[in-house]
Amino acid sequence: MVFALVGNQNCGKTTLFNALTGSNQHVGNFPGVTVDQKMGEIRDEKGCSVVDLPGIYSLRPYTQEEIVSRDFIINQKPDGIINIVDATNIERNLYLTLQLLELRVPMVLALNMMDEVRANGGSIDVRKMSQALGIPVIPITAAKGEGVSELVDQALTVARGKILPKVTDFCSDDSAVHRCIHAVVHLIADHADRIGVPARFCAAKLIEGGDDLADQLKLDENEKELLEHCIVQMETETGLDRNAALADMRYSFIENVVSTSVVKCHESREHARSMKFDRILTGRYTAIPTFLAVMLLTFYLTFNVIGQRLSDWMDVGIDALTALADRALTAYGINPVVHSLIIDGIFAGVGSVLVFLPIIVTLFFFLSILEDTGYMARVAFVMDKPLRKIGLSGRSIVPMLIGFGCSVPAIMATRTVSSDRDRKMTILLTPYMSCSAKISIYAFFTAAFCPKYQALVMISLYLLGIMIGIVAALIMNQTAFRGKPVPFVMELPNYRLPSLKSVALLLWEKARDFLERAFTVIFLATIIIWFLQSFDTRLNVVTDSADSLLALIGQWIAPVFAPLGFADWRCATSLISGFIAKESVVSTLEILLGGAALSTLFASRAAISFLVFTLLYTPCIAAVATIRREFNSTLKTVGVVLMQCCVAWIVAFVVYTLVGIL
Repeated sequence: MVFALVGNQNCGKTTLFNALTGSNQHVGNFPGVTVDQKMGEIRDEKGCSVVDLPGIYSLRPYTQEEIVSRDFIINQKPDGIINIVDATNIERNLYLTLQLLELRVPMVLALNMMDEVRANGGSIDVRKMSQALGIPVIPITAAKGEGVSELVDQALTVARGKILPKVTDFCSDDSAVHRCIHAVVHLIADHADRIGVPARFCAAKLIEGGDDLADQLKLDENEKELLEHCIVQMETETGLDRNAALADMRYSFIENVVSTSVVKCHESREHARSMKFDRILTGRYTAIPTFLAVMLLTFYLTFNVIGQRLSDWMDVGIDALTALADRALTAYGINPVVHSLIIDGIFAGVGSVLVFLPIIVTLFFFLSILEDTGYMARVAFVMDKPLRKIGLSGRSIVPMLIGFGCSVPAIMATRTVSSDRDRKMTILLTPYMSCSAKISIYAFFTAAFCPKYQALVMISLYLLGIMIGIVAALIMNQTAFRGKPVPFVMELPNYRLPSLKSVALLLWEKARDFLERAFTVIFLATIIIWFLQSFDTRLNVVTDSADSLLALIGQWIAPVFAPLGFADWRCATSLISGFIAKESVVSTLEILLGGAALSTLFASRAAISFLVFTLLYTPCIAAVATIRREFNSTLKTVGVVLMQCCVAWIVAFVVYTLVGIL
């Protein structure tokens, strides 16, 4: 049996999913954390699964997340729906509930955050609400696990018994909306039966318009004219347009349900506190300076204080382990080629990347705190006005901020952007946000060339990426993506203390991802690089890596980078390995340098140019594959990769030239 877990954004869906399945999916205090469906088996119920769908406010297919949720319910036909509702904001949440009822699928309603309702003087008569809606209503507090077992029991009961919702008509029999809906139901009933979707649901979607169900129903011209006539008649009688008339019908029904079964809460302490904080954090003159100060403090603590210190300690540990392994292998008398593979290949390559794990974990520690408190949602709100000037809405800032961690989830997070134009622009701009994998490259170079100003150089690189993204957005807005960004609507959650479990879970996920890459992709890449730089075309061991296979490959590509100041074949090959994983740039250079100083390969001017190029050139292969999936076009994806490489080359050339002049 499969249950669909459906609800508004930020209402506790993923928290309930974790409580139902025992999973540890990431939970955030801003809307749009879930952008794809996740499936897990319900604890203690063999053969029963639940699918966590992206948060939506309605079943109209405007955004990618609405399409994912709607298509799953209509096409996959789950055995039941668990509709989770934020009990502290019940009127808005029930709007989606009424649309779900029209689908005629066994369903239960989970009233979440009931502890907050009680704490703030509110109450809900569950029995009356259940009678009014025609489905079981279960009060729960997902974060504490309260009511979850009863919810599972009720969900299984309605699904096994195929008990359908009792109420699907939300208007009085003599209203114009009622007459219109029922006329359309009679008109399309046979078409709806053919595609296996309830006629009442289809009728509502046809009246609202802008839905692909009209194409699936395949109405003839006669039927289309009758449909339009019914809608025009309804609009004339009600004095409202079609969407407003249906919304008015649903909200009138919701008001009746709420008035008979809900005692409203007084303003919570959390909301009052949030309003006070927002005077500064979202104030007209204080919001952006505060945001910049928060991000600068985050980077300073990460790259100059906490993260860097932990990284230095780890470097000492890895050097000691490498020396120990070197002595052990020498004492054992192992074959010199194998000795070189282990010490000069694996330890030098993988070890050089592992050093930067503390910096990455520290950065995500601060970002997860900002997310859990609810500040990230404010950032999206604050950045809406500046982003509109470059052709985007505030919704695009969330994927871009995620892009500072990793481009893959950032590109997937663009599904929360409702406009296709805005979504594609955001996908193209996200790789310019410097991902955490590049931290190892920045730290490696800044430690060699400007150890006293590491934080300043890193912040400058981040700001340069943002500036290039802004310029790219302005160009796209005037060329391929002409038009205006869609209106921006986002719920601002109350500020909350960060959850220790949520922060620890996110840190573990990021550390695990990094370690998995270090001991799989990067491990394999270091072995390949070591092999190519140790042997010639006849597979003889070379004494000078300039005679190796790797040098042969690099010499073909190196001339492209000569105008940027780094024409050495070792630089070119490190950039190629960076396409597999950005951390491989460091591991490749460590192997090829063989213990020599980085300054033997780069002049200071060339090192700056190299850093700028790595900041802007094509993201890793995993991110490219994600772009391919989102665009659904190989040709467009190749175009994106080539465009980013060209932008990186041009900007690096300009920087190299300017540094030379200065």
